[in-house]
Amino acid sequence: MNETTRELLKIVSDMDGEPGPNVAYNIREDSGCAGRQSSEHIKITPKKDKPGIDITIAAGTKSENVYIPACVTHSAVSDVAYNDFFIGDGAEVTIVAGCGVHSDGHEDAQHNGIHRFFIGKNARVVYLEKHIGTGKGAGKRIINPETYVEMDENSYMEMNTTQIGGVDSTKRDTGAKLAANAKMVIRERLLTDGEQEAETKFTVEMNGEDSSIDLISRSVARGYSKQILYSNIAGNAKCSGHSECDAIIMDHGTVNAIPGLLANHIDAALIHEAAIGKIAGEQILKLKTLGLTEKEAEEKIVNGFLK
Repeated sequence: MNETTRELLKIVSDMDGEPGPNVAYNIREDSGCAGRQSSEHIKITPKKDKPGIDITIAAGTKSENVYIPACVTHSAVSDVAYNDFFIGDGAEVTIVAGCGVHSDGHEDAQHNGIHRFFIGKNARVVYLEKHIGTGKGAGKRIINPETYVEMDENSYMEMNTTQIGGVDSTKRDTGAKLAANAKMVIRERLLTDGEQEAETKFTVEMNGEDSSIDLISRSVARGYSKQILYSNIAGNAKCSGHSECDAIIMDHGTVNAIPGLLANHIDAALIHEAAIGKIAGEQILKLKTLGLTEKEAEEKIVNGFLK
């Protein structure tokens, strides 16, 4: 594990070196493995036919964590990983992912992570993912995550995804299929600046009775950056779906929110909300009266908004 990886891990997964002896983890560095460990109930095995790993979480596992961060530490690296998660019935697990991409030259640094989740009955999954780009190289920092989720009956998944800066280009694609009584909660936070571009797409199918999705995306577009959000929710049974896009635009930034609601059942209850605008002047003024400069006031508002 090189020093750049160590610094990125602190940011994207709150890791300071390798976890303890009883914690499952896989650290990906520049298309290779910088460390891997299984635990009693969580097995991590490398794929034989393509780059990536299989993470198998035993049925009935309770209150365990698994760490699977990926780091690209220099330019001229184009990394791709296929990671599959098999979560047994009744398991309760927190998955800490995250990706850091560091550019130090004129060529691009890129990571594409394709994650698939197969969540068993009555299982509960919390998925935490942070993305960041660092380095002073002229090459672009590119992160393109793809996530596919299949949720069995009475399962629960909470996804917290955050892009906290420095990523020049990202395409984020998430798809999910929910069985009866399955519940999914998604919280996305996205920050772009300069000439950066971000595209996010959510496609959720509620196929089982009393399934539900609660999706909230919060973003800030600064400089000349561009964001586009697609939110497509289909209710194919008695279900409830909520989609919300809240965005702040600053400078010359642009945000385009494109919702899609498809009700294929008479008892499908679907809602979409959107609010896009600049920071209110009275918010800035109030903080300035407390001694902050205008720039400091803006930063405080943005940080609070993206919490």
